[in-house]
Amino acid sequence: MKFTISKEALLEGLNQVQHVVSTRATLPILSNVLIEAANGKLKLTTTDLDVGVSGSVEASIDKEGSTTLPVKRLVSIIRELPASEVEVSVDSKNHASIKSGPSFFKIIGLGEDEFPPLPKFEDATEFKIGQEVLHDAIKKTSYAISSDETRYVLNGIYVSFKEGKMTFVATDGRRLAMIENDLEFPASHETDIIIPSKAINELQRMLGSEGDAVVRLSGNQISFEVGDSIIVSKLIEGNYPNYKQVIPGERKERVTINREEFLNTVRRVSLLTSESSNSVKLTFSKGNIDVQANSKDIGEAKEPVVADYEGDEFAIAINPDFQMAPLKNLGVETV
Repeated sequence: MKFTISKEALLEGLNQVQHVVSTRATLPILSNVLIEAANGKLKLTTTDLDVGVSGSVEASIDKEGSTTLPVKRLVSIIRELPASEVEVSVDSKNHASIKSGPSFFKIIGLGEDEFPPLPKFEDATEFKIGQEVLHDAIKKTSYAISSDETRYVLNGIYVSFKEGKMTFVATDGRRLAMIENDLEFPASHETDIIIPSKAINELQRMLGSEGDAVVRLSGNQISFEVGDSIIVSKLIEGNYPNYKQVIPGERKERVTINREEFLNTVRRVSLLTSESSNSVKLTFSKGNIDVQANSKDIGEAKEPVVADYEGDEFAIAINPDFQMAPLKNLGVETV
């Protein structure tokens, strides 16, 4: 196998697939990227057996073929190369020679036969979702995904396709984020799934603002096709908690406030919270919210924010990180 490619294109292609690879891979082949050179393109694939990512970049192919090379080391080498053009040739023992300007590297790979293939999605249930819609839904919910591995079903985003709506939900048991979008699909496609956070992170990197993503479901696997790139992932199996129960049906008070002003105020005041008193106090009064933090060992902070509120005075204390996360991820002017 032999090809020539620009340093930037190869680096971009490798960066798109390298995040899946764990530094503590159980099998040596799982530390490698599968490189397939054919038809003027390099196809790059990585997997950790739960999530797989595949993308392609254009290259000048002198001799078609395939191999696998350690992806983290390869990225480190390509990033440091002195010239903008890279020539790579691989011999029958999977030894890759990399030349760029005066630099020469030789790295030892493994045969492509050992590389686990990504699952095929024949007879799969298919959805077409706008990339921008998908990106927005992930952005507005993913911050609430739980990282507590003992509650495995919460380590991802619950997605429901029901009655012409696509609903995304994430919760860690202390906060919950939900977004609903209209989506056209046949009634036979109705389902609900839990997509693990690792696949969500990869998808977020890949999504753009134009065109559609094609989502396919087959058994306990999901795939996302975005342009030339594909992400394949196992789904989380289990029953997601009934999130509708915790969303209040009756709203006693309604306050309208400038999102950015509120976010900046909470951020400033939270500088005086500590591990032992990690909360800010919000006091709601007519036309105003007072944001306060008080730490015995550190000091105190207080700042008012103008708000559209006409009701009785009341106060709540809240974790500032939980307060700021939705404010950061919403794009609107007022909340």
